[in-house]
Amino acid sequence: MIDHKVRAHPSKDELPREEQLAWKMAEMAADPVAVDDDVTEMIINRIIDNASVAIASLNRGPIKSARAQAKAHARTGGATLFGLPENQRFCAEWAAWANGTAVRELDYHDTFLAADYSHPADNIPPVLAVAQQCGKSGAALIRGIATGYEIQVNLVKGICLHEHKIDHIAHIGPSAAAAVGTLLGLDKEIIYQSIQQGLHCTVTTRQSRKGEISSWKAFAPAYAGKTAIEAVDRCMRGEGAPSPIYEGEDSIISFILNGRTARDQGKSPYEPSYIVPLPAPGEAKRAILETYTKEHSAEYQSQALIDLAFRMGKKIDDFDKVKSIILHTSHHTHYVIGTGAGDPQKMDPKASRETLDHSIMYIFAVALQDGEWHHVKSYAPERAQRPDTVRLWHKISTVEDPEWTRRYHSPDPKEKAFGARVVITMEDGSVIEDELGIANANPLGARPFARPEYIKKFRTLTEDILEAKEIERFLTLVQDLPNLSPEQVLALNPVAPAGYLQENPAKGIF
Repeated sequence: MIDHKVRAHPSKDELPREEQLAWKMAEMAADPVAVDDDVTEMIINRIIDNASVAIASLNRGPIKSARAQAKAHARTGGATLFGLPENQRFCAEWAAWANGTAVRELDYHDTFLAADYSHPADNIPPVLAVAQQCGKSGAALIRGIATGYEIQVNLVKGICLHEHKIDHIAHIGPSAAAAVGTLLGLDKEIIYQSIQQGLHCTVTTRQSRKGEISSWKAFAPAYAGKTAIEAVDRCMRGEGAPSPIYEGEDSIISFILNGRTARDQGKSPYEPSYIVPLPAPGEAKRAILETYTKEHSAEYQSQALIDLAFRMGKKIDDFDKVKSIILHTSHHTHYVIGTGAGDPQKMDPKASRETLDHSIMYIFAVALQDGEWHHVKSYAPERAQRPDTVRLWHKISTVEDPEWTRRYHSPDPKEKAFGARVVITMEDGSVIEDELGIANANPLGARPFARPEYIKKFRTLTEDILEAKEIERFLTLVQDLPNLSPEQVLALNPVAPAGYLQENPAKGIF
């Protein structure tokens, strides 16, 4: 790996493109290096994972809306949608929109946490849609997905967007654009311009994950994927992009990220820098192996705490005798999904599912009482509004612990942790205390996910929806991904039985 120092530059520097981060990412994306076998196997796992959570969400509101929009853009020789047969084809960008929304809706697919947050499997829907429309093989699809993961993971390691209240989809715009470039075998110039357009058009604020969280949380990554496809299309037709997109005097670093902070403090906006690692020429793209999926349908920073709640709940006979529960945790957990966020909505029994998903107080209370977690039942209004749960929920708070913050950001995977130390004080003064650093399903956890667990997750989430023969068809096909023909790639989205899909009857512009 090569560590690239990235900072803003005044226009008079005329920064050569070879020194620009977007060009270095484009060079990596265009590198014809082979994909390692273990990376290929993990890509298959994540396609299975995406399909499982997408099928489980097919009749939820945002997916019905996104599917309705996609269905208004039918195209001969286009891409397919989750749930629909492959003879129904749609424009790739709209297929990516609908499929990406389905993948994201339940907040139940993979994650990578470092300087910022990410769900790298958000790169898969746009790459798959373009592969289907452009007639690419399973092997080409693998190469594209490997690039998407590589760029997003390494941007997340090096550049914190959350610090400046920018949503993490700003890292998907460049990664998905580069991934499509690799899939199509485009040259560096086109990929370079596509990365820059992909970033420029996907810089949005984190209000999508703050306060009353709406359905846009599910749409946001799909928007980035759709935008990336459109950016690549424009650049393939000879169009350019704002440049240099990261380093420019009026661009991302200078006016949105650390350069703005420096300016606010009366300092030069050109001095603060980021370090972004990227594979050297000829070095394999292996970043996907650093990522992890979710066993529970909730924000990743709650995964270990759900496991811990299961364990601690067994020690409590009467939850009404709990006096207080304090979660000693990292800065990110405290300020994003904890009481440090200052969001009263996180304590509101009538809050949206999206908001409850980002309330560790709610999640810990329900997991503590139930000893299990379900992607629908655990968020149901009747569950959230149960009086004994509300009483317990409102006794829970979080505090930042510097040691957990240090571990959260540790580059050492054996130290890295996304959990907490939990102190439960009972009315009689007795204390129950325990801690867990990483979720059981994490690669370093007690029960790491491997192929059998991904398949089990798929079966669990789809067995009440898909016909048995469709489950077997999809699982057999996807596990042969390196050998799939373009025709077989078209069949990678599972098909729901006739009459299952519910549609949004509302009319829009399209």
